[in-house]
Amino acid sequence: MRLHELEISAFGPFGDTATVNFDALGADGLFLLHGQTGAGKTTVLDAVAFALYGTVPGARQQGKRLLSDHAAPGAVPKVVLEATIGGRRLRLTRSPEYQRPKLRGTGTTKENAKATLEWLDGHGQNLTRLDEIGEAVGRLLGMSSDQFFQVVLLPQGDFARFLRADTDERGTLLERLFDTSRFGTVEDWFVTRRRESAAKLEASRKSVDLMVARVSTAAGIEAGADAEPLVWARKLEADAADVSARALLELADAEALASRAAAELAEARRVQRLQQRAAQARAELAAHQQATPVREALADELGRAQRAAPVAALRAEAKAAADVAAGELTRMTDLAAKIGAAGEGADLLARLSWPPAPADSEVLASAVRDWTGEVARLDALIAESLAADALQDSMRAHRVSRDELDSEAATLARRRDVLPELVRAAEADLDAARLAAATVPALERARVAATEMLAAATELAVQRRAQATAARDLAEARDRHHQARTALLDVRERRLAGMAAELAAGLVDGEPCVVCGADEHPRPAAQPDSVVTKADEDAARAAEQHRADAVADASAQLTKVELAVEVQIERGGDRDADELSAEVRDATERHAAAASLADGEPGSATRLAELRSESGRVQERAAAVSAEAAALDAQIAGMATQLDQIRARVTAATGTDESPRIRRDRLEELASAASRLRDQRTATGTAQDAAEALAQKVIGAAAEAGFAAVDAAVDAVRGAGRIAEMEASLRDARDLQVRVESVLAEPETAAAALLGPVDPAEAEAADLAAKTAAKAAVGVSADAQRRLQDLDRLVGQLAAEVQALAPAQARHDELAGLADVIEGRGQNARKMSLRSYVLAARLEEVALAASTRLRRMSAGRYEFVHADGAGTGRKRGGLGLDIRDDYTGVVRSAKTLSGGESFLASLSLALGLADVVAAESGGLVLDTMFIDEGFGTLDADTLESVMGVLDELREGGRVVGIVSHVDEMRQRIPSRLHVIRGRTGSTVELIAG
Repeated sequence: MRLHELEISAFGPFGDTATVNFDALGADGLFLLHGQTGAGKTTVLDAVAFALYGTVPGARQQGKRLLSDHAAPGAVPKVVLEATIGGRRLRLTRSPEYQRPKLRGTGTTKENAKATLEWLDGHGQNLTRLDEIGEAVGRLLGMSSDQFFQVVLLPQGDFARFLRADTDERGTLLERLFDTSRFGTVEDWFVTRRRESAAKLEASRKSVDLMVARVSTAAGIEAGADAEPLVWARKLEADAADVSARALLELADAEALASRAAAELAEARRVQRLQQRAAQARAELAAHQQATPVREALADELGRAQRAAPVAALRAEAKAAADVAAGELTRMTDLAAKIGAAGEGADLLARLSWPPAPADSEVLASAVRDWTGEVARLDALIAESLAADALQDSMRAHRVSRDELDSEAATLARRRDVLPELVRAAEADLDAARLAAATVPALERARVAATEMLAAATELAVQRRAQATAARDLAEARDRHHQARTALLDVRERRLAGMAAELAAGLVDGEPCVVCGADEHPRPAAQPDSVVTKADEDAARAAEQHRADAVADASAQLTKVELAVEVQIERGGDRDADELSAEVRDATERHAAAASLADGEPGSATRLAELRSESGRVQERAAAVSAEAAALDAQIAGMATQLDQIRARVTAATGTDESPRIRRDRLEELASAASRLRDQRTATGTAQDAAEALAQKVIGAAAEAGFAAVDAAVDAVRGAGRIAEMEASLRDARDLQVRVESVLAEPETAAAALLGPVDPAEAEAADLAAKTAAKAAVGVSADAQRRLQDLDRLVGQLAAEVQALAPAQARHDELAGLADVIEGRGQNARKMSLRSYVLAARLEEVALAASTRLRRMSAGRYEFVHADGAGTGRKRGGLGLDIRDDYTGVVRSAKTLSGGESFLASLSLALGLADVVAAESGGLVLDTMFIDEGFGTLDADTLESVMGVLDELREGGRVVGIVSHVDEMRQRIPSRLHVIRGRTGSTVELIAG
């Protein structure tokens, strides 16, 4: 950070405007800021701080009286600072909150703080909001206002106090300079985790209790464990195992009895089924023997049908061949009729015979060759005719194009005539848009101002209504308070009147009176008709106080609303809202109209450029259209000559037909029909020969199958369904005979038939009783097994809960111990919390950095010693800071230093702290630094050493400002800023070295 120029107006002791050029003042890196006491030396530093952060160091920020008492009425306190921060040059302008005279009436009104930030390097948007400016400055400087006041403006006395402070005061300052909030978050995190761990541990204990209750429920008992839970639960589990084993033995006996009863029932049912099966087989065999004649007739019918089937199939084949021969003859006749319809075809048919002669095939082949050759010659003429058609279409398209060119030439001529006027209109639109764009900012400011005044007027009306309501509420509250006050006084008066009776009510014979001390009470006062107690008085007093508080609240609310009314009047004046609404509408409409016109500027510019470009294109296109029209005229004339020649050749080749295509298709069809006729004549003769041969074969097959005629064989044919039915009937009869004879031959069936009839009812009753007993045993065993399984599962879960409780307790103890250490308790021998430890480490860094300069200034005698021992009582540990005296080798308190030695130590400490804070802020280079007071306590040699250290600070282009009124400093430092105190306010004088 480097300061360039500071302007102070009506600020502190400066009634007028004072300007400080830091570039000229700090040309050689060191300057002196001096003047009489109270002239305003420190105010110059306050102005720098206020410009950057909007506040001033130390207790002066509490006063909020930055407006100069020497300023003219109506003057605005203001500070303007131009500086380079973080590589960016900027100008900060700030005006503090202050009281100014009211525009109407008497008294003052508050003017709110204002600020602007201008980026002088031209990058970024200028800022006017206080919070945005604060964020920007904080981001560039990388430090808070407290850090800046301690690092850049080394204030008088602060570091002497820091040097001699106790650990708590020193820790408070370090916490302002070094952010330890994240370490506080760590401390809170451990506390939260300790609390959560304790809750989880308690939940684990409750889980054990819950598992004990569930084990009791599963075991069927009401009481819980009266001893160690796991031992008690495992005993219950062992008891349940014994009960389950006994139930399993009883279940096995019942199931064995049920198995024997089931076997006896199955045997009775088996014998019954075998006896029924033998009786059924004997009945089926008798019925089969009775149906023997029917089966013999069916077998004879099946044999005749099987012999007739091949004859019928061959007869069907012969009939199909005859049908094929007839179809081939019909097709040959139809094809010959088609060929004979034409003159050339009729001549061909006249030379043919049927049945075919050997020469007929060559006659047909010769005709086909002649007609095919004529078709090939006509194909060439047709192709030339198609070319003529394409040429006709092309010539027609050329004529259409020629007409389009004439139309385009006319359109281009009309467009060429109107373009100059359109260009002039577009130029006028562009000029109007640019003029509107120039007026938009002013119109926007006018609109915003009118809107703000309207908002203030609207809010003023609301606040005035609230003011009337608050005044009414205050009057009512005062009335109620007056009534409560009157009631309290009345109660007090009545209680005082009955005080003797109240005291008499507490008298006891033999005990002393609280008033006179007598043990006898001959005539105690009697209670009046209406008794008022202390409780009644307290209630009346409370009611009166409540009403008084209500009056105070109502009065405060009225004051608040009245202040809000004054604020709104100052903000926008006391104007009529309708008049302001009209102004807002007018300003909004004028701004919208101008903005709309300005928004059209890019479009107008584009339109003008397009029109100018179009004018050139129209000229070029008109010339091109004229050339294209001449070329088309020449092409159309050549196409017409070529078309006439082609049409003459096509007409000569067409003959008597309507067109070459019709003649060609007709001859091609004749050639194709003649070729098919030749093939069809051959196929017809072959089909007739095959049909005759099959007719003779059918007659021979009927005789071989034993039929007198073909028709007899056909009558014996049966359908596939009938044949399958007859075969199935005969096969079923054979299968039934075999099956019945097999059943009667089985040993078991034969043996059962010899026994008497069997009834299984008695066996079924015995089986039902055995199954019922087994089912009951299954239920008992299942209940015992389920209880054992539940206990086994729950005892395991209980064991897991009991086992998990011990390590959870250990983990909680470990976490609690660590949390205590983080908080500085427990085993923390230094009694330092984590935040205190971090601050101690920062203080150690500061001590090291400060010792380097202190040794230089004290000629190697003194250095700082960081004491990190535990604090006494409730004080923090690790924040001790002592001095080592190299002359004696003794480490002693900084409070034992003399005045001059204290200044050296304080200055060293300030510079060391500046180095550490700058490093914490990302290594920010502080090009400008101020040191305030303290040099008057130094002797000449020590001052020389201090000046040597300050000379080192100037290395790298740093500027150091010394604030002092010591005369010797003016001798040593040629560049000075003299602050001169006057009756009308202070002024400054710059003296260049």
